[in-house]
Amino acid sequence: MPRHRRLAALTSVALISPLAAVVGLTGAAAPSAGQAGPARAAEPSASPSLWAPARVEGAIYGHRKLARVDLPVRLVAGSEPVELWSSRASYAEPIRTVVRTSSGDVALPAGAATSFNGLDDFLAVKVVDARTGEPVMFRTKDACLNSDGQRVRPDAAARSPYPAYCFSNPYSLGSVQGIQAGWSNPVLEQSGGAVRLPRGRYTVTTSVRAPWREALGISAADARRTVRVVVKKEHDHGEHEHRSASGPALRPAGTDGPSGRLLDEVDGPQPNLRSLPAWGISVSENGDYLRFAATVWNAGDSPLVVDGFVDPADGDRMEAYQYFFDAEGEQTGYQPVGSFEFDTKETHQHWHFRDFARYTLLRADQSTAVNSRKEAFCLANTDAVDLTVPDADWNPENTDLATDCGYTDSLSLRQVLAAGWGDTYAQFRAGQSFNLKGLPNGTYYIATIANPRGRLVESSKQDNTSLRKVVIGGKPGARTVRVPQVGMIVEPAEQW
Repeated sequence: MPRHRRLAALTSVALISPLAAVVGLTGAAAPSAGQAGPARAAEPSASPSLWAPARVEGAIYGHRKLARVDLPVRLVAGSEPVELWSSRASYAEPIRTVVRTSSGDVALPAGAATSFNGLDDFLAVKVVDARTGEPVMFRTKDACLNSDGQRVRPDAAARSPYPAYCFSNPYSLGSVQGIQAGWSNPVLEQSGGAVRLPRGRYTVTTSVRAPWREALGISAADARRTVRVVVKKEHDHGEHEHRSASGPALRPAGTDGPSGRLLDEVDGPQPNLRSLPAWGISVSENGDYLRFAATVWNAGDSPLVVDGFVDPADGDRMEAYQYFFDAEGEQTGYQPVGSFEFDTKETHQHWHFRDFARYTLLRADQSTAVNSRKEAFCLANTDAVDLTVPDADWNPENTDLATDCGYTDSLSLRQVLAAGWGDTYAQFRAGQSFNLKGLPNGTYYIATIANPRGRLVESSKQDNTSLRKVVIGGKPGARTVRVPQVGMIVEPAEQW
């Protein structure tokens, strides 16, 4: 099921010295291939350090001239976590980042991180021909500190609280990056850390650049690692490994109807749905439809949890119930909030909750010009919007509240929007665009409205709507759109 995501695919290479064989994991080189001896736990250092294997091998197959070589460089946290919080007060202001430590927060200069996707120019990568000593390549690389990392000491915590990726949206407001104490995370793979090299031998030196090294308290010696890279020509026998990633198991809500107690009023933690400005706005190829992406997110202190149960009298409909939890995460009760319906359109083929959001094109006086036909949704945590809000869930995939869009034979399902996260619907979804036929040129607003009928229980309904100004021009069949910029935000070029 395609959704709006920005998760990079990672390609593996043969590692002569895998991380599992590292002695100490505090930056010391791994034993070379064939070297025996059990791994020993090292004394944890106070500050982070880079780790890299002693040697990496790449292979060239078939008629290709270059090998793709991934550099498995990791940042290892010392005796306390590496933790950075980034936020913006408004879209007109730069992102500000602080390093959080046990002795207090250290504020970095404004603009040290220009997006929520990671840390700008965190690493320098230098490739040198080992035979001639001639430089082959020099690059600076951004780095995301979040990952599904690895524990590197037996006394380290069993789990990491930090997000598994740097999820973001052009209009995100806050992010958290971190590495648990005694854990290591890759810092090159998620930012395109591969290099392409011809047959030969190389030395690749990776180092944390000075501003970030100083900010994180990494010593000069621990901030630099050199890897020997050997690229060989190999025969391709047509045997390739195929791997697929799988997410957490999806659990149905049950088949016997809602459990707990029916609540007349909810006085504990609640979700708070808010809308971000529409983005990725363009006119369709035939010149008649206005396309956009829209995000509704949860700024509350509780997840939005909606369970569905098949109506015995109508197999194409599920009764929907919103569930509530106390501060400890224990379920306190539920309320009926509408229904789910099965969407048979080609780009959906799953169950939709009817009352999550509405998209409307408004005239300059904010009267309704066109309503989008899309009014039903399968909730999912696609974008981290603000992980600095109180009680934000940094790892929603790892909770017991799993999102399930269901199938034709589903008897029940559970859909979740975690605190701090948003659900983005991009333009390839059927029925989402606005029909511009017969609409005069002029100024309009794309209104994204969360909880339009007010059926969902939330802590505030005063911040559910966002407006994005657009100016429609052109002629029938060749309409144009001009979109004024919001504050400092530079949107990515999207191709829906």
